[in-house]
This record gives sequence, C-alpha cells and structure tokens, in this order.
Amino acid sequence: MTPSLIIAERVSRHYTTGRCMALRDVSFHVDRNEHVAIMGPSGSGKSTLLHLLCGLDRPSTGSVQFEGQELRTPSEWAAVRARRIGFVFQAFNLLPTLTARQNVQVPMFGVIAKAQDRLRRADELLARVGLTDRAGHRPSQLSGGEKQRLAIARSLANKPDVILADEPTGNLDSCTSNEILDLLEDIHCREGGTLVIVTHDASVAQRAKRICRLKDGRIVNEKGL
Repeated sequence: MTPSLIIAERVSRHYTTGRCMALRDVSFHVDRNEHVAIMGPSGSGKSTLLHLLCGLDRPSTGSVQFEGQELRTPSEWAAVRARRIGFVFQAFNLLPTLTARQNVQVPMFGVIAKAQDRLRRADELLARVGLTDRAGHRPSQLSGGEKQRLAIARSLANKPDVILADEPTGNLDSCTSNEILDLLEDIHCREGGTLVIVTHDASVAQRAKRICRLKDGRIVNEKGL
C-alpha cells in the first residue's frame, strides 16, 4: 500500500498565551490525489491542524510526516513548502505593492532560476485562473474573487503535490464562493494532486470526498463519500 502523503500522529498544540489547547491528541492523514475537507466551528482547531500539516506551526507533542519522513526543523519544512505544498489563505496574503503577475512569481524565486521562465509560468497560471487581463493590476484594484483567484495561481507556482486552502471562500459571497470551489476542484481533477480545504461551511465540506470534523481540538467524526 502506498503510504499517505502527510501523516499527523497524535499531535497536540498548546499555546501558552491564553493557556489554549488548540488540538488534543489528533491523528490524521492525507492520501495522494484525494480531496478532503477539515470542518468545524470557529475555535475547533481546524486551521491549527492545517498549519501543522505544512510546517507553518509545530506540534507541542506528536509528529507530522511528509512522505514518511518526519521534518524537524523550519528549514526542512521551508524546502518542502517551496516545491511541494501550495497554501491558499483566507485573507489572500497578497503583496500590495506588486502586480498580479509579480505576486504569482514570488514563490518561484529560489526555485525557478531564469526570469523569463518565471514570467512564462506566471502568465500561464494567470490564464489558468482567468486573470490574463488583470496581470498588471495590484491587489487593491481587484475584487475579492479576483484576489482569491490570484492567490490560487500563486499557490500553483511551483507545481505542488498538495494544495492546502484555509477557508478559501470565507470572505466571498455565495456566487463567487462557488466559482472559487469550481476552480479548485477543476485544478484537482485535471492536474491531479491533493486538495485539502478547511471550512466551517457544511455546503463547502460536502463537495469533498472525505470530511473530517473537529470540535474542541478533537476529531469527532470522519466520513468518506
């Protein structure tokens, strides 16, 4: 059997500030090429779990493995994120002084050496998410849906194996939310790879093939479709 792409084994995360236990002894896996939703109310620990799965945070106890290897240092995780993991933030996290084309190229520095190759890749991705005509615009000149499309393009910069999306529709209206989900799922289906979405919205979670429900820092239910 092919091992899971990412495995979190009995992870807990305790924040001394506020004396908060965000996760409590959680074991969770992400398999290759699957579409999984991590669902729960605000404060359930779902974003914390997502951050642990890509090394943006470290567990207080337990371990996280990527392709069977436990990564122990920030530099090891940074190297994996640069080439293997794309992250989509709820708040977009775009650089306001850069154009759309420049924002997409940011993750490529240190990975794609030639400027012309970075530019070509950025234009390919902007076309992929329907933003060719917005390539020269800065984030302040884009709508919420366009910003999220740009964030998705940026997450694909280095052809990652997995996309982790933290509440990707949280700041969008229902119509735009469906467009963003359609885009993510189309990329998942056409290009392969793994898609993990964190959400508090049951209608978003229902579109995944597997749903993991969190409450008070614990997994309370997992269901495959």
